[in-house]
Amino acid sequence: MRYGIFSDIHGNLEALEAVLGAFKNEALDRIICIGDIVGYGPDPSLCIQKIKELGCKTVAGNHDWGASGKIKISNFSVYAAQSIAWTKNVISNDELNFLNSLKIEYANSDLCAVHASYEEPESFNYVYQIRDTLDSFKSMPGNVCFIGHTHIQAVFMSKAGTVVRLKQERVVIEPNIRYLFNAGSVGQPRDGINLAGFCVFDTKKKLVELRRISYNINSVKQKIRKRGLAEFLAVRLGQGR
Repeated sequence: MRYGIFSDIHGNLEALEAVLGAFKNEALDRIICIGDIVGYGPDPSLCIQKIKELGCKTVAGNHDWGASGKIKISNFSVYAAQSIAWTKNVISNDELNFLNSLKIEYANSDLCAVHASYEEPESFNYVYQIRDTLDSFKSMPGNVCFIGHTHIQAVFMSKAGTVVRLKQERVVIEPNIRYLFNAGSVGQPRDGINLAGFCVFDTKKKLVELRRISYNINSVKQKIRKRGLAEFLAVRLGQGR
C-alpha cells in the first residue's frame, strides 16, 4: 500500500494543486488529509471542493472546526480568528457541513492520523519537541502515526521507551519501534522553507519519505491582498514562516 499524506492546506489552492500533481506520479493507493483545509488562505471553498472530489480520508483540524463552529473563534490568535471569521462568510452551508462532519482521527492496520497530539486530539495540542510526543506515543494504537498542526515537518522515534528526533527525510520503519511523523504544511510551512510539504508512505518497502514541492506563491499572495486578508498572511508565505 502506498499512501500520500498531507496536512494544513489552509485555503492555499496553488500549493494543494502542486502536491496533488506530485501525487499523480506516485502510484498511490490512498490519500489522507490530516486537517486544516481552511484558515489563513484565500481559497477555502475551492480547497474543500478539491478534498471532496478526491474522496480521501480526512480528519478535522482546529481551523476546520473553528469555521464550522465546533471551536470558539476567541480561542484562536488574532490573525487566525480574523481569517476564520472571513472563511465562515465565504463558504457555503454544504461546505460548512462538510467541515463539521470531519472526524477527529483516522486509523487502520498500517497507520493512524490525527491533526495534533494523539492523546487528546480534540484539544489540538502542539507537538514541537520530544517532551510533547510522550503521551502520544503511549496512546497510539499502532507503531506509525502521522500528525500536522505545527506546520513543521518532523520525525520522532520511540525505542524501548527512549524518544529521539530523527533528521533524515527518508525513514525505514523497523519492527517494535514507534514513529510519529509530522507531515508539515501544504499551504503555510513555518520551518523557513517556502515549499509545500507532504509525505509518502510505502508499506511494502516500509519507507516514509518527507517531501517538498514549489508552487506559485506570488499568485496566492495577490489573492490574499485582493480578498482583504491581513498582509502578514501574504508576507509569511514567501518567508516560509
